[in-house]
Amino acid sequence: MNNDPELSGRYLGTISRDFVLVADTIKEASYQVRVRNISKYPIFPISKTDIAIGKLLIGRKELALEWNYYISFLDEFIQRTLVSEDMLPEFEAAYKNPDEYCCLFVIDEEFTNFVFIPYPED
Repeated sequence: MNNDPELSGRYLGTISRDFVLVADTIKEASYQVRVRNISKYPIFPISKTDIAIGKLLIGRKELALEWNYYISFLDEFIQRTLVSEDMLPEFEAAYKNPDEYCCLFVIDEEFTNFVFIPYPED
């Protein structure tokens, strides 16, 4: 559940470049999911193509980004068997403080995994 050691600089670079532009919106969305008791575990799937996980939050064409940003939460990942119920304790233990880190689920041709990225400091 930690950042994948195979996460290449290419991915990290494009994700970080985009993330700086959308971090405030995503941080607020994460807060709203938690404060409204929708889920303690907001997850933000990102992909360069359209995906069927979550709901589109920020389209890549809106802000000239490389990635589309979706919003979802742990329950959807369990329903879609992307996280198995027997792995819940491991997922919950690995999930970082959502006030400080964003849980991205990166979906691309060569890489699909959870990535925790810190929100930029004000």
